[in-house]
Amino acid sequence: MESKFKIPTETVDLPSKGLLYPKDSLLAKGVLEMKYMTAKEEDILTNQNYIRNGTVIDKLLKSLIVTEGVNYSDILVGDKNAIMIAARILAYGPEYEFVWSGDNIKVDLSEIDNKEIDGSLFKNGNKFDFKLPSGNEITYKFLTHTDEIAIDRELTGLKKINKHDSSQVTTRLKRIITSINGSSEIKEIREFVDKYMLATDARALRKEYAKQQPDVNLSFVHVTDDGGEEVIDIPIGISFFWPDEKA
Repeated sequence: MESKFKIPTETVDLPSKGLLYPKDSLLAKGVLEMKYMTAKEEDILTNQNYIRNGTVIDKLLKSLIVTEGVNYSDILVGDKNAIMIAARILAYGPEYEFVWSGDNIKVDLSEIDNKEIDGSLFKNGNKFDFKLPSGNEITYKFLTHTDEIAIDRELTGLKKINKHDSSQVTTRLKRIITSINGSSEIKEIREFVDKYMLATDARALRKEYAKQQPDVNLSFVHVTDDGGEEVIDIPIGISFFWPDEKA
């Protein structure tokens, strides 16, 4: 017997427009359907085990996505950000308040747009060619949820070996780069990043990555009390899904 109760849903446009996913993936449609948050999802948000192990937001988003057959692990980080914004709006409304340099700032999350992307650059799916300032030629990809999990695990492992380890930059680069001078051997990529990648190369790649990555526009111009302007990024802190908590 079909339930007489219905949960409203909304369609979310993905910043990637689905262009970076395999054609047989449901994500290739460029949209997802999400439901409004219920008391069940608030239980997820207050689950102390999820909070402690850092999985609470992913557990929440998985529960809210109602498009059947979507593999959450395949979702690109930029698309995940759009899903997170939509989840927050559907749960608690578009108004979001945070503190910046001592000022209380309110923003309307419904006014956040997806970044404009050049679809012609995505003809090879999630694979991009780039020549580094040093002359080395690489291919790179945009990270998925699976990649982010793998990076976190590797960094955690490195910390266990050396609590002062600070390999954030190189660990991410090893996941972003998919080939170096025609070789896709993981060993060669790691050796290049650890021993031969110049700081100018790393900076250039990070800049290229940020420029081309499909994502949401979290930056906006804030007018200060003295009439000046500064560009700031909307922080996604504890108060994002816990609006009654202090950031």
